[in-house]
Amino acid sequence: MTRHDCLYAFVVSHKPRPRIHRISIRSRHIKALLCVFSVLFCAAFYGLYSLSQQAVQLRLKRDNNRLRMENVNQRQLLNSLQTRIEAIEDASRRLADISGVLEQGSEEVRGAGGPALPVNQASAALTAIIERRTSLLERRLRMYEILLLERAKVPSIWPVQGEATDGFGTRRNPFDGALFEFHAGQDIAAPRGAPVMAAGSGTVAFAGVQSGYGQIVIVDHGGNVMTRYGHLLQINVAVGQTVERGEMLGRVGSTGRSTGPHLHYEVRINDQPVNPKQYLPREG
Repeated sequence: MTRHDCLYAFVVSHKPRPRIHRISIRSRHIKALLCVFSVLFCAAFYGLYSLSQQAVQLRLKRDNNRLRMENVNQRQLLNSLQTRIEAIEDASRRLADISGVLEQGSEEVRGAGGPALPVNQASAALTAIIERRTSLLERRLRMYEILLLERAKVPSIWPVQGEATDGFGTRRNPFDGALFEFHAGQDIAAPRGAPVMAAGSGTVAFAGVQSGYGQIVIVDHGGNVMTRYGHLLQINVAVGQTVERGEMLGRVGSTGRSTGPHLHYEVRINDQPVNPKQYLPREG
């Protein structure tokens, strides 16, 4: 035993029968045990600390992934909203081209974008607002699309490029100049063979020859509105065919009761002729 290697004795007494146990432990053994316990304690503490840090990192990773997904969703919603706004703006422009004036309220639609919020401020409240706004814009877009379809049916363009001659109403008989007669449409002088276009979208109700009109195309635009294109040299459509505004129906001729190449253009509502000029843009 070395000088510093002390011997510790422990005496344990048992009752009721007097009995003594003597345990001797050297100091170096106690130090060794203390070192072992210290190492084990440190290892256990480090292990618990590592586990807690891993749990924190895992939670942070989950939170980051959730925020990243929310940011992606917000970007998609904002992009979708921008797409809807652009679609409505395009619909508004098309309406303006058709009618010549912007529909009341279209400026409100075009101004619906507003300042963009930073993505890092995305929240459930913002998502709900965007979804409601998108839903509203989608309803407006559907309304504009329906309105566009209805407007496209209105015969509102000149069916041929030329000079407006005899108009709607009473006129002198072009053959003898003496008698007066009722003219049910608008005559438009144009070169023979010039293309004749549908003034509005619809369905071809008749394509053939009629007394007085010569070769004629009749287009049904729905809503009891029909247009007639008479004195044609050539017909390029068939009965039942769907035509769009501006689509070629035939070519200018002088068939039927005609003094020269021109288009006789009629608009009828409930089979009653009305003045076509009230639907046409101004000349020039």
